[in-house]
Amino acid sequence: MEKDFDQIERIYWVFTQLCNDQCIHCYNNSGPKGAKITEEDCIAIIANLPDRLERLTLSGGEPLAEKKKLYRILDGLREKYQNRLYIALQFNGDLLTPEILQTLIEKGVDRFSIASIDRYHKNEGKRKEELSALFESFGIRYMQGQPVLSKSELNSQTRDELTYSFFGATEDMWLGGNWARGRAMKHDIWKKDGTHNFCKIPSGAIAFLGNPEVDMVQEISIQLWQVNPCCPGTKDPLGDARVEKVSAILRRVADSPVMKKLNEGDIYGIGESIGISTEYGRQRAEALQNVCLWCDEFFTKHFDMASLSAKSSEVL
Repeated sequence: MEKDFDQIERIYWVFTQLCNDQCIHCYNNSGPKGAKITEEDCIAIIANLPDRLERLTLSGGEPLAEKKKLYRILDGLREKYQNRLYIALQFNGDLLTPEILQTLIEKGVDRFSIASIDRYHKNEGKRKEELSALFESFGIRYMQGQPVLSKSELNSQTRDELTYSFFGATEDMWLGGNWARGRAMKHDIWKKDGTHNFCKIPSGAIAFLGNPEVDMVQEISIQLWQVNPCCPGTKDPLGDARVEKVSAILRRVADSPVMKKLNEGDIYGIGESIGISTEYGRQRAEALQNVCLWCDEFFTKHFDMASLSAKSSEVL
């Protein structure tokens, strides 16, 4: 039976790279001059989201740096999904006030994830107690954990109450020590370990097309308008959510053996169908010291995303 890509468990959407901070670990170069898209683009993307979407995380950049746009997105989501969508907001908390929090609640945000409790952000988590008191004053309950959930955790969540959480980057995992991207690459704080398979863990590509054998919430990422199988994203996106249905994009790539390998989290074997051995993929990831850099090399040298075909017949 053909997969129904109009039903998706979770999308992670970075709708802005504008930010009030300019952290040295930021993988998408967010900051005061960060890239943006228009409100009209955002409304077009909402129209192209799957008809049946369970959860959506809005992130940045700093979402509240584009507060007007965020409010319009939330209004558009409510109009499309009629309050059936669980919405998480991932932000740094620097710009949050009681008035803004009230508006976010009224516009349908269910989960508030403060992603700045680490040494990389300028406030280094100094607002944590203040923000906790603010959330508690609104009756919002603290719930430990990262914003990525397992399927069992997803099924146990309800919309009966609002929740908040804190997390941050570490050298071992997540932003500060993993992604060879943006300022993390520039400042040499990316994780130099080609045996660390980010593709096979939450926020990696695993299960982006759905995988019943994996107890992990199916997730795709939209970076501004670019549809990706993972948070850091492939060298070229799968498609453009402004002009094409997300379900159509996923359906188009689903039969590609390369995409099936990503769906399995097998970044080392990504090129097997075009004559590139798993052993070679592992060697390149270890030589480059990061699986994301091997992924970049693969899509730059060996595979064309637009045609979903090999660039070279060379067997490696």
